[in-house]
Amino acid sequence: MKIAVGCDHAGYQLKNEIISHLKDKGIECNDFGTFSEESCDYPEFALKVAESVVAGESKFGILVCGTGIGIGIAANKVPGIRAALCADTFSAHATREHNNANILTMGARVVGPGLALDIVDTFLSTEFMGGKHQRRLDLITDIEKKYSK
Repeated sequence: MKIAVGCDHAGYQLKNEIISHLKDKGIECNDFGTFSEESCDYPEFALKVAESVVAGESKFGILVCGTGIGIGIAANKVPGIRAALCADTFSAHATREHNNANILTMGARVVGPGLALDIVDTFLSTEFMGGKHQRRLDLITDIEKKYSK
């Protein structure tokens, strides 16, 4: 499994901790930056990670900014992306199981590193349930197609 990871300056330290954690588990990462704490614009990193996931180069993506909100909004503009903001393990489990989310977003100013790593592990280890949830995702895809012109 390969994971695409990206962040802005606010998420830089947490991104590095996540990558180290994943590598310790034998999980390969595509690090799309940023590579310092110098101020930068999160949409460019959200786009790189989202494109990697949609292209199938990475199975999942993880994005980190100050709150996890802006970077997730940007990622969700890419057709086929279902980025979900999670600040607890229950949400991480539910969004994979019910929404088949393919990108996890987190706020470095919201969750500490210990909880963030638990959220990552939960997100990556939870399988999509399918069934009635697939029907709902199909309806979301129909909305996406309607407005992606």
